[in-house]
Amino acid sequence: MRRAVVSALLAALVPTLAACGGDAERRPTAPPAARAPAPPTTLDTAPTAARPAGDPVARVVRPTTLHVRPAGRVVARLTRRTEFGSSRHLPVVRRRGGWLAVVATQRPNGRLGWIRAADVRLSRAPHRAVVDLSKRELRVLESGRTVLRMRVGIGAPATPTPTGRFALTDAIVPTAGSPYGCCALALSGHQPNVPQGWAGGDRLAVHGTDEPSSIGRAASHGCLRASDRDLRRLMRVIELGSLVVIRR
Repeated sequence: MRRAVVSALLAALVPTLAACGGDAERRPTAPPAARAPAPPTTLDTAPTAARPAGDPVARVVRPTTLHVRPAGRVVARLTRRTEFGSSRHLPVVRRRGGWLAVVATQRPNGRLGWIRAADVRLSRAPHRAVVDLSKRELRVLESGRTVLRMRVGIGAPATPTPTGRFALTDAIVPTAGSPYGCCALALSGHQPNVPQGWAGGDRLAVHGTDEPSSIGRAASHGCLRASDRDLRRLMRVIELGSLVVIRR
């Protein structure tokens, strides 16, 4: 019963994975099933050879609120799970007393939100993804060293891929025949230039495609496209809550 409810929820929410099409008339049609990568390593001691350094991540362990500043205006209420059913992991950028500044979907691109440290469990994501739009390349770094490199398609000139610092929020496996290919990694970012007539939402993602010739080209509504082979490798390596830095 629980699986059926989750599947129905995901089917309803798949259009929120954004500006990803190459044609404004196309619509996502396949419902995905959530799949979470391995959890980040724990942040309970200083980094060692067995526990590598990485970016701090907050996993929400009880319902909490997202604020514009410590103890400031509330902009969202956060549950333990995302709308796609994944456990909610938020990259931590800074700390101020009992408050953490995090990268969250509920904030505009480039804006941080603040949550109470008491409502989360801290860990570390040892990997970070860096996307170079000019090279049309995504790299995964571990301690500054490249452990995975892959070719990606990027946003078309009228719908460029936004730059900045984003979070990897969900790992999704669509059903067979989906225009997203084998896999989709949802990001916290939003496409501010949604094409007229596009009903697929504004969320950014790294995903597969049924147009493999578009990989390496500027052809999407803002999302990053990659081959199924590379995406499967990426999903084996990177963790929920990892930072994804996109630059020109």
